[in-house]
Amino acid sequence: MERVSNKAALWIGLSLILGLGILGYFMQQTAVKYRAYERVVTVKGLSEREYPADTVIWPIQFTLASNDMGAMFDEIDQQTRLILDFLSAKGLPETSVSLSSPAVIDRKAQQYGSEQDIEYRYLASRTVTVYSQSVDVVRAAINEIGELGKQGVLLNQDPYANRVEYSFTKLNDVKPDMIEEATKNAREVAEKFAKDSQSSLGKIKRATQGQFSIYDRDSNTPYIKKVRVVSTVQYYLSD
Repeated sequence: MERVSNKAALWIGLSLILGLGILGYFMQQTAVKYRAYERVVTVKGLSEREYPADTVIWPIQFTLASNDMGAMFDEIDQQTRLILDFLSAKGLPETSVSLSSPAVIDRKAQQYGSEQDIEYRYLASRTVTVYSQSVDVVRAAINEIGELGKQGVLLNQDPYANRVEYSFTKLNDVKPDMIEEATKNAREVAEKFAKDSQSSLGKIKRATQGQFSIYDRDSNTPYIKKVRVVSTVQYYLSD
């Protein structure tokens, strides 16, 4: 009985040693793989393209001065009609135009200044705004706006208050291709890094897409837009 007990204990001991050895081997292999997967490279991929603006907002503001309120409003209507006729002749129908209410200032009602210094009691302004997707047509009309001045329309040329705004509204149409291009560029950078470091490029660990940005190509061509996106991708590296 004692021999049987000793033999059983021996086998149990050998089994434990063998089991621990196998467990240690697998743990070592797991640790090696874990350390290998801990090696990563983070790269950025850029996609940048130029597109023509597809929408334009063009405010046209004119001003008037008078001492007769009624006559001034008649003149506002006349000058508004001149502007609408001009736009129609340039291919911009009234459906693309909106009118603001006339803004009138009574200078005598103001609390500063002397009445003797006032040549005209009333000052008025109105803004005619063009909203159109015919960008080239609007640009051509802008270049010929001087025709209104020859007809007696006093235009406010303040570049800030009456700035022409161009926009690109088809971002969703170009997003997929640009994201694909940015991701491809990121992988090319990662492959170059892996080659230089004598490593192999593995799977993607993490990827984030940056915000799309749209801005003017330059201050002289606001009707040409640059669209830009940067993708950040993290890859595993292995020997």
